[in-house]
Amino acid sequence: MPRAYSDDLRSKLLKAYAAGRGSLEELASQFGVSYGYSKKIRRQQLETGQLERPRQLRHGPTGQLSAEIKQYLRSVVRKQPDVTLAELGEMLQAAHHVRISRSRLWYWLRGLGLRHKKNAARPGAGRR
Repeated sequence: MPRAYSDDLRSKLLKAYAAGRGSLEELASQFGVSYGYSKKIRRQQLETGQLERPRQLRHGPTGQLSAEIKQYLRSVVRKQPDVTLAELGEMLQAAHHVRISRSRLWYWLRGLGLRHKKNAARPGAGRR
């Protein structure tokens, strides 16, 4: 897997560009990097104002499972152990205005170590 270029190489290229030693394209070939990389780091420098690589952020949206919601899920499952995922999702939306899919709710419950009822009550459920 490719590794990121060092901050040292990055800062040397940007300092050389700031000193007027050439265009980004010329400096890219001189430092052995692609022209696209040199454009990218220059754009990042203009946005952040720093020579070093910006800190990498977590990919995707932030999670909605706060400590308050975790406690809510635990208390609901403790009070009503046979609650279905659909019912639990509706309760969560009503109480905390958080709407999530059943599969994600199941994932959260499993992560919290909680058990839940898999199927809604219906005739013949569980019989073969």
